[in-house]
Amino acid sequence: MGLPVRALARGVGGGVVEFPRSTDLEDGAADGVAEVVAIDSVEHDRRFVEIAERQARFMFRVAHGLLRSVQDAEDAVQEALLKLYRSDGWLRMEDEKAFLARTVWRVGLDVVARRPRGTEPLEDEARREFAAGGESAEESLVGHGERELLRRLIEALPEELRQPLVLSAIEEMTSREVAMAMGIPEGTVRTRVMRARGELKRRFEAMRKTRATTDRHG
Repeated sequence: MGLPVRALARGVGGGVVEFPRSTDLEDGAADGVAEVVAIDSVEHDRRFVEIAERQARFMFRVAHGLLRSVQDAEDAVQEALLKLYRSDGWLRMEDEKAFLARTVWRVGLDVVARRPRGTEPLEDEARREFAAGGESAEESLVGHGERELLRRLIEALPEELRQPLVLSAIEEMTSREVAMAMGIPEGTVRTRVMRARGELKRRFEAMRKTRATTDRHG
């Protein structure tokens, strides 16, 4: 993906900062409260880069599921990482994956809000790879000639159904990961994915029948 996470961690900080130490390392530490210790800027940057490199791919999957564009998703990840670095909010996060997923999701929503109305991202490298590569559960049900139709039907779903379906089926995220990103209960994710698949099947079968009727009379 080529995200310059190391560049993001250079030349921005400085001085002495606080970083949470895992509470299970200290006997008698308060439950759910991270003890903080002073670290210098070098250690601060090293730990931030480790987190960024460890979670950049996951953050990209979250962003791409929402934005449907490699370039926009990469930009969203970089913006999210830069905001986190500058604010030092990551120093006290209790659930690393959930915190980062929610952060990049919010940045992605800002990107969507800035897009001119009526515009959609062009097909990009990731979408071409998806079309030529592995199949989702939905795509495995249809032949190659109908997959483009299926992708168009997915794009046409209401956002509250499309987003969890894409994150789950295409980005291959778990229900928990989708829930963390979208900030909704895991049960709600499963319900929406079920509804999305039901609606997709209904629309797909209707389109199939329409095509079959047209072919018979054509």
